[in-house]
Amino acid sequence: MNLVIGLIIIGLGAFCQSSSYVPINKIKSWSWESYWIVQGVFAWLLFPLLGALLAVPAGESLAGLFASNPKASLMTIFFGALWGVGGLTFGLSMRYLGVALGQSIALGTCSALGAILGPVFTGHAADITSAIIIGVVVTLLGIAIIGIAGAMKAAALPEEEKKKAVKDFNFGKGIFVALLAGFMSACFNIGLSFGAPLTLEGTKPIFATLPATLLVTLGGFVTNACYCFYQNTKNKTWGDYRQKSLWGNNILFCALAGLLWYSQFFGLSLGKGFLTDYPVLITFSWCILMSLNVVFSNVWGIILKEWKGVSRKTAAVLVTGIIVLIISTFLPQLI
Repeated sequence: MNLVIGLIIIGLGAFCQSSSYVPINKIKSWSWESYWIVQGVFAWLLFPLLGALLAVPAGESLAGLFASNPKASLMTIFFGALWGVGGLTFGLSMRYLGVALGQSIALGTCSALGAILGPVFTGHAADITSAIIIGVVVTLLGIAIIGIAGAMKAAALPEEEKKKAVKDFNFGKGIFVALLAGFMSACFNIGLSFGAPLTLEGTKPIFATLPATLLVTLGGFVTNACYCFYQNTKNKTWGDYRQKSLWGNNILFCALAGLLWYSQFFGLSLGKGFLTDYPVLITFSWCILMSLNVVFSNVWGIILKEWKGVSRKTAAVLVTGIIVLIISTFLPQLI
């Protein structure tokens, strides 16, 4: 029963993350760099801090926890900063490819590399069993199939139709950005692996990874803030923040986007707490989260009509990729 509960919780977190880009469409008149960093305040600072506080028993503090293990804390922040680069390009992949295809390519790369490199970088390569490797391969297969569907869509639709679905559609540039985003985003799980010792005695297992999550997102926030403020200066968009009439609407949807985005890692921590009797799935949990993110992002892509007008053959390839990804989420436990 715990297995099912754990997977459902991770699935709910994935659904929330895949929905996080929908509120952004409701933001009015702000440039990309302005709304990106404002939603980041919620996604990478406020909500992670609130989550991390749940992992602090009475009489303890987060500051004391981080100070007691400075090496793990610094390494976690460092890989968080690298992940921040992935976060920047991740947003651009949505811009050029749309929610469905952009998330599919970026998260697929992130899924495979994160699952493998986390244990390798922290000296736990022995945790990577053949079952996990097979699961990663099947995940990549599902991503590849969805990528093929995206390529078929790009080749078949006229430019006007592409622009209707995704305003700045650019398949070549989008694929490059999405692959870079996936590679750098894998640093999130590496950061979580380095932050594994950052837990206090008496912390409930379902909250155990939340302090490390805070440090990873903190590092990512710094990277994103530097870039976004640079873009504010370059594009002369500092005036976005002075449009008082827009603050109510834009803050609301930035906060909602941030909450939905953070829910994936809150759900990952809670879900892993129910999977303690399944060590293979604990190691593979990152891949499960990313796979489900891709599944739900494509569901949203269908809802947002990003796949409107494609042939039945393309739609069949897309559905096949989604089915393969769903199978990959529990395959390691069956091997």
